[in-house]
Amino acid sequence: MMGRNFSSAVALAAGLLSATAAFAQDTGSAASPGIDDGAPAAARGAPSSDIIVVTGTRIQRDGYNAPTPLTVIGAEDIESAAPANIADFVNEIPSVVGSATPANSNLSMSSGLSGLNTINLRSLGSSRTLVLLNGQRSVGSAIGGQVDVNTFPQGLISGVEVVTGGASAAYGSDAVSGVVNFILDDDYTGFKAGAETGITTYGDAPSHKFDATFGTPFADGRGHILLNGELSIREGLHGVPRDWNDRGWYLINNPAYAPGNGEPERLVTDKAGLSLATPGGIITSGSLAGTFFGDGGALGQFDYGTRRDPWIVGGDWAMTQVNDDQSLDPEANRRSLFGRISYEIAPWLNVFGQASYARSRNRGQLGIQRNQGNVTIMADNAFLPESIRQALADAGETSFRFGTTNADLPVRTNDTKRSVQRYVIGADGEFDLFGSTARWDAYYQLGIAKTREMAAGISNNARLAAATDAVFAPAGNALGVAEGTIVCRSSLADPDNGCIPLNRFGIGVADPEAVAWVVGDPYRNQRFQQDVFAANLSFDAFDLPAGAVAVAVGGEHRREEVRGFVDPQYRSGWFVGNFLPSFGEYSVTEGYLEVLVPVLDTLNVNGAIRATDYTTSGYVTTWKIGATFEPIDGLRFRATRSRDIRAPNLGELFTAGSTRTNTVLDPFNDNQSTPFSGTRRGNPDLDPEKADQWGVGVVFQPRFVPGFSVSVDYYDIEINDAIDSLDAQTIIDRCHEGVDEYCAAIVRGPNEFGTDLQIFESPFNFARQRARGLDFETSYSTDIGPGTFSLRGLATLYLENTVDNGLDPAVDIVGENTSGGNPEFLYRVTASWSDGPLRLNLIGRGISSGTYDNSYVECTRGCPESTATARTINTNRIDGAFYLDASAHRDFVLGSADLRLFLAVTNLLDKDPPVVASGPAGSAYATPATNQSLYDLLGRTFRIGAKIAF
Repeated sequence: MMGRNFSSAVALAAGLLSATAAFAQDTGSAASPGIDDGAPAAARGAPSSDIIVVTGTRIQRDGYNAPTPLTVIGAEDIESAAPANIADFVNEIPSVVGSATPANSNLSMSSGLSGLNTINLRSLGSSRTLVLLNGQRSVGSAIGGQVDVNTFPQGLISGVEVVTGGASAAYGSDAVSGVVNFILDDDYTGFKAGAETGITTYGDAPSHKFDATFGTPFADGRGHILLNGELSIREGLHGVPRDWNDRGWYLINNPAYAPGNGEPERLVTDKAGLSLATPGGIITSGSLAGTFFGDGGALGQFDYGTRRDPWIVGGDWAMTQVNDDQSLDPEANRRSLFGRISYEIAPWLNVFGQASYARSRNRGQLGIQRNQGNVTIMADNAFLPESIRQALADAGETSFRFGTTNADLPVRTNDTKRSVQRYVIGADGEFDLFGSTARWDAYYQLGIAKTREMAAGISNNARLAAATDAVFAPAGNALGVAEGTIVCRSSLADPDNGCIPLNRFGIGVADPEAVAWVVGDPYRNQRFQQDVFAANLSFDAFDLPAGAVAVAVGGEHRREEVRGFVDPQYRSGWFVGNFLPSFGEYSVTEGYLEVLVPVLDTLNVNGAIRATDYTTSGYVTTWKIGATFEPIDGLRFRATRSRDIRAPNLGELFTAGSTRTNTVLDPFNDNQSTPFSGTRRGNPDLDPEKADQWGVGVVFQPRFVPGFSVSVDYYDIEINDAIDSLDAQTIIDRCHEGVDEYCAAIVRGPNEFGTDLQIFESPFNFARQRARGLDFETSYSTDIGPGTFSLRGLATLYLENTVDNGLDPAVDIVGENTSGGNPEFLYRVTASWSDGPLRLNLIGRGISSGTYDNSYVECTRGCPESTATARTINTNRIDGAFYLDASAHRDFVLGSADLRLFLAVTNLLDKDPPVVASGPAGSAYATPATNQSLYDLLGRTFRIGAKIAF
């Protein structure tokens, strides 16, 4: 499959006369596939969008062609695509895969990631992508250091630089897979405001946004004041009201499977449901097994269809569906303010101060609480119908097991509030040095992020158990209530425990006061602080025959800190949550040197080295060497080799622990669905990851085809001592196979979290990871009729993304289209036509088809032995997708004001996402039947807006 897709990808990329998907590239910059001849950009056939001169290095030199590929998104490109927010736009670049968004991070409550918009280059994790604002670091919005792009002033962003390669030597730790730098228009003068609103073709998930910017010079232009404010409201879509989610698609244990019988062990099927829980509850053991409780407690007999716990196929499958209780589009409301003032004291000294504040609230449903056949009900329970109690007595049974998805308990809800403050003071300027102009800058940044991560509507395990165990009060009871009154059994021995009996046998039968007594809202407060001191200097040191030797030198000191608070009552004993406060800090001091040497007129060599010293993990050295070579006019080759690092972050080092309740298939118990408590803790003994990578590329811009350019770049990244942790299912499967290292992470027996199984998932430096791929960029622009027509696009072919933990066979996730996977091929193509005030855009986005798991063995009969590392499955295919977006912009002049109106439509054809069946355990039951990280979820969406500038 790889070879066939590779050939088709190359053919497609070469045929797409497009580049960077409306991502403009300065033809005289490091981003460019073009050739710099010293002529103005317009004369070289550059795109008409705003030009941003960038280098991808610390050496500030206009027109320098760096060896590291770099994509530049210009202001006009952002305007043309009219994205709902800038993070959504960047996340559509094919080299960006698996980023967190409010929709796909909604379930990430324990990790604190819910509601974030992050960037993940190369599908290597957002912690390996360095995100900058105006070339400066920004405080993270979670303990893992993830920067929430939504905290940046959207209305001030004039462009985005994306360095798709290792850059630790130039920019420091975390730049393993690249750097994304959001550039602000610091010199904006005037007043502008924008307003827009959006809604889906189904009339739901409305969103609204308003922003305003004011900038003015003072002191005869030596000073400048800039102010910006923004309000964004996404009303959200709670539930999953889409037809594609109503068919009961799951990946389940095949009911017909037995070891050696030739059947596949796993089955992707529709019309599947739960066998051990129903909304009003079901008896799962004894003579009454299969009796379920419906509306008002009415009794019925469950039709199991074809059954293998915890699943059924057919029968009453529709009764058990619970994956529509999540939020397809969580609420996301944010407000932000930004201010900046600068003043030029002298040409060599410009001082500035900057302050910003962003506040957000994200609310999304997490789904139901399910107790899958693991609740013990005593035969004398007062809420049982008399017919049930009598049948139990006749059978001589004193108790039974009970499963429920708790229709009368509130839907669990993630309610996260964040605020991010960022203050920067600094200076920059130019002066003469060695007969040329030297540039310098220095700044101090203080960033403070505060979060309140709340899990609302969560049951307390002890209270729920006590309230469920209801009996009739005997005469002369200690509670002083009349004989026959329904009370909690525990209250007879402890009259002051406050327990309110809860009826769980049916739908619409629970006392609201009892529900209020058993549920609560566990929360965690966290405060993250980042202090950064940095200074940089770049200059031309001396001349060689081919040009000046350019030098950049600088240093940085950074301190990161986390402080947490959790009310003691919320630290244990809850269905999910069980937060613990984290405390820790580290600092890093580093310095770098970078040199550009023009060896020949056609050959430039660039090198950099950085010394870094962490208080936690010690000293490391990073370096980079690169070159560009232009043997003939219009053809340029580029290559880089580098050593990059990522030091462990606050979360990996100091997370005190958070525990969630979920299920695993327990191989020690015939693969039965078993509740477990999963606990994550930090590891203070972690070392930095080390990445060795290289890249080669070719750029072609023939002079005989004006406006055309094409580039192809190959990258190879190998990470050693990679920091990773394994999921609970993998840990228990490997332990069952006799790998003792995994068994040490498993503790059986009753615990404070309400289960009999606890699995610890701490990070270690035990993995190796390798990523390889090809990036394609092309562009073409020409005049058609009265206007200008251009085609641009970007494509990435992923060749490998392999994780090797040293114990199991290496796993390559390229081609896996499930959550956490890496599609093999992604592309984006933009066709634009503009004529003066009118601009029309059509965008195509494509995702290749893939698998559920590359280690699965697809078969329908005569299957080989199924193992934990080679599961057999009836189908291992997930369809790809192609989406069309369109937008139209029209400019008007209203006196002294410029007005722009726009209409944008995403998923123009209203295409449903491909089915991605989740399972067979874990959070599968509450997850919509697609990949929320990869595919369009809402369907066709309209946005209209207006922008006015004076």
